[in-house]
Parts: sequence; C-alpha cells; structure tokens
Amino acid sequence: MEEKNTFTVINDEGKEIVCDVLFTFDSEETKKSYIVYTDNTTDDKGNVKVYASIYDPNKEKTELIPIETDREWKIIETILDTIQEENNNN
Repeated sequence: MEEKNTFTVINDEGKEIVCDVLFTFDSEETKKSYIVYTDNTTDDKGNVKVYASIYDPNKEKTELIPIETDREWKIIETILDTIQEENNNN
C-alpha cells in the first residue's frame, strides 16, 4: 500500500486542513524548492484544486511561502501541463 505524504495547515478560520503532497521539485532557474499540493476540494467545474508554494526542504517544520512572480508560476504551470499530458497519454 502506498503511503501518502501529507501535512496540515490552519486556514483563515483556524480550522486544520490536511493536504496531500502531489510532488516537490527544485528549480535550477530560481534556485528555490517548490511543493505542489491539494486539499482535495474541487472548483465549480469539478476539478481538484491544486496549490503551490515555495518551501525549504532542510527545515524540520515546513513553512509555505507564497509564490509571487509570474516567472515562477510559469515554471510550475509548465510542469503541471507536462504531468497532465503524460497522464492523458497513459
């Protein structure tokens, strides 16, 4: 049985939300580490909501740092598009 990698965040209302880590990666371009995750909620169209943040893999307690540049979002979107394409082809 595959073990899921999860972490818990506290939302704006103080409620604990368990999130599943989809994947992590390091960008040579930005020299940062990113985490892509979901809280398994869906949008109006039924798509699972996916989030991404910057994080430091060397810290014991994970701190999610917001992504603020268009360049970083483009890197993440490209990776997500590639993964989605690979999944659609299998």
